[in-house]
Amino acid sequence: MTTAREIMHAGAAWITRGVMLDRAAELMSEMNVGALPIADENERLCGILTDRDIVVECVAKGKDPRRTTAGELAHGTPRWIDADADVSDVMQEMESHQIRRLPVIENKRLVGMISEADLAHHLSEAQIAEWVDKIYSRAAT
Repeated sequence: MTTAREIMHAGAAWITRGVMLDRAAELMSEMNVGALPIADENERLCGILTDRDIVVECVAKGKDPRRTTAGELAHGTPRWIDADADVSDVMQEMESHQIRRLPVIENKRLVGMISEADLAHHLSEAQIAEWVDKIYSRAAT
């Protein structure tokens, strides 16, 4: 059984709710990532900020990214997976919620992230083809 821990990118960086969006964008650029988990004061996951969120929810709406915090864009309960979950559960979670990045949690703390690239590096071509078909065909409808 392959677990989330085995395919995740370990040591994922996170930001706090008070980080301004311009700084979050700089961090994404420096780390070459498209998303950063948002943690609360207890280092628990409370949201995920994507580069698209910054553009669509801040810049396109005329807000100033130097004065808008990550927490202002953290809505709802973020999806996540336990570090010991089977890869089939990882794929199901991502498929059913149409997400392309999934935080990995252990003992209520962020320990890594799983992205499409992580899946591509660790799964068979058949598994990836099936996952891509489910993610992208449903996203188009």
